[in-house]
Amino acid sequence: MCGIFGVVSSKSLQLDIETYTHKLSHRGPDDYGFHRDECAGLGHRRLSIIDLAGSKQPIYNEDQSKCIIFNGEIYNFQELRKTLLSSGHRFSTNGDTETILHAYEEWDSKCVDHLRGMFAFAIWDLNKKTLFIARDRLGIKPLFYAQYQGRFYFASEMKAILADPSFPRKIDELALTSFFSYSYIPAPLTIYADIRKLEPGHTITWQNGNFRKDKFWDLQFYPERRKSESYYTDTFMGLLQEAVNLRMISDVPLGAFLSGGIDSSAIVALMSKASTSPVNTFCIGFGGNTGGYLDERGYARQVAERYHTAHKDYEVAMNPDGLMEKIVRAFDEPFADDSTIPSYFVCKIARENVTVALSGLGGDEVFAGYERYLGFKLRGVYNKVPALIRRKIIAQIVARLPERADGHYTINHMKRFVRSSELSADRCYLGYLSILKDDLRRDLFADRRRFSGYHNSCDDIFLKYFNSDNVEGDSNSLDRALYCDLKTYLPEDILAVTDRMSMHHSLEVRVPFIDHKFLEFCATIPVDVRMKGFQKKYLLKKATRPLLPKEVIDHRKQGFIGPMTQWLKHDLKPYVLDTLTEKNLGKHGLLDFGTVNKILDEHFSGKEIHDTLIWSLLIFQKWFDMYIENQ
Repeated sequence: MCGIFGVVSSKSLQLDIETYTHKLSHRGPDDYGFHRDECAGLGHRRLSIIDLAGSKQPIYNEDQSKCIIFNGEIYNFQELRKTLLSSGHRFSTNGDTETILHAYEEWDSKCVDHLRGMFAFAIWDLNKKTLFIARDRLGIKPLFYAQYQGRFYFASEMKAILADPSFPRKIDELALTSFFSYSYIPAPLTIYADIRKLEPGHTITWQNGNFRKDKFWDLQFYPERRKSESYYTDTFMGLLQEAVNLRMISDVPLGAFLSGGIDSSAIVALMSKASTSPVNTFCIGFGGNTGGYLDERGYARQVAERYHTAHKDYEVAMNPDGLMEKIVRAFDEPFADDSTIPSYFVCKIARENVTVALSGLGGDEVFAGYERYLGFKLRGVYNKVPALIRRKIIAQIVARLPERADGHYTINHMKRFVRSSELSADRCYLGYLSILKDDLRRDLFADRRRFSGYHNSCDDIFLKYFNSDNVEGDSNSLDRALYCDLKTYLPEDILAVTDRMSMHHSLEVRVPFIDHKFLEFCATIPVDVRMKGFQKKYLLKKATRPLLPKEVIDHRKQGFIGPMTQWLKHDLKPYVLDTLTEKNLGKHGLLDFGTVNKILDEHFSGKEIHDTLIWSLLIFQKWFDMYIENQ
């Protein structure tokens, strides 16, 4: 795992590549290297995982006409290496990076079709003055790019691009609207109008000041309905074991996150089957005033005991001093999924023991594990209730319900369900995703007229995926929600958290559930088999019952999140009130102070849970102070 930075120009280039690249030193503390010529500068920071003594980057081909910098892991590189050797290519290293370069020589831009793994890389052709960059199919690894003053920049993190003090930091207002709607900014947007994310499964080819973006992969949800349940479980478990085995290849110490849920527990079980020594496992719980319902360490211990892992668990208490700055620095833009907090700490403790960790991320998106998927199916039943009863009785009763005192989301989910379920299928699912009720969406920004125009564009980013032709079935198919999440929430929220928090600690995280061959098979499984009736993750639970304790499979899903609802009411309340003042909000004038006060009052009184929205406000304020006001 590494950090990459580069800049190319059709004119003579004078740039301090070292300074820009070293902004990514946390991604690669072990080594660094550079390429410079009159039109290009490429920089690399290395976290050594495979071929520790070799594979220093940039790596050049045989005649020095092309070079590559790479972030990620290619799990089938040994197989590809044999194919390329038989075609006459000569290798000077034993790692995976050089394999990509020779694959590019052999297949040009189609080289990405042959790669199995997570990757963001750049290849510079010194003779043709052509740059080729690519991001992996699911977006496990990030890649940002920008054009400015005749130069084309790219980087693993925006901080390397922003190291140019003259680079404009104009706020993209559509991105800002998206952030306050969903707590993250979906690709291709970033908070900066002049920087973009390369979408997963895409490449860019740059030459003579112009670039072309191409899509090389997408997922097709076309179910095969004539197979038995045992066929599906046997096949996907075989593919998952293969994906786990591939991700255990490492020349450095390796372990796994073990949260106590089905996904991470299944990964640990499969790792234990493939390992001759105890697997290192890591888990955290929460201290402070949390209500107690989020601690899954007991379930994790059961799995650890069954598989005799070398298990460590830790308790985390919330202290905002310094932590928010670290989170904002990790993303370089507002990002408010509060799973950053447990992710930060579990990555920290894992890195004290290993350099590589496997994660169960992706299981929810593949096997329908989120509450909102259940809600999407239940809406069909709910909408059979006469409209008069829904609107005049149920909706009014639910709207008046106070939130649970322990911070659990039961009532909040019920309110969101009732508010959205009468809408069209695509708008309904969007309602489940959004953290803004209609009144707050209308009133949050100080200039309501200007920002009202962005809301539809913000919605369209998600609706185009929900309504995609890549999904078979009508608008009520749950596959549409799953596909939407795989294209938005998974890469730009969940995987972004994992990448930034792990790389902050120089830890590589691998995600077997996001293996593209595994996903391609799972997309052929009918959704009513993955979620049978109203039982989430039915097929995964059935497949893993022989592997896991009954309590782990059957206990209520809690998720890898922190107790933010309670933290905001107790541990963090003074910080919230000190930060979201009229004076502080006036620094940018973007948000309506009265509406922000309403949000706080509703949350503190228990009328509504606004934990993610309040965290978003805090994060945005901190980002503005650090990146705009005091840049």
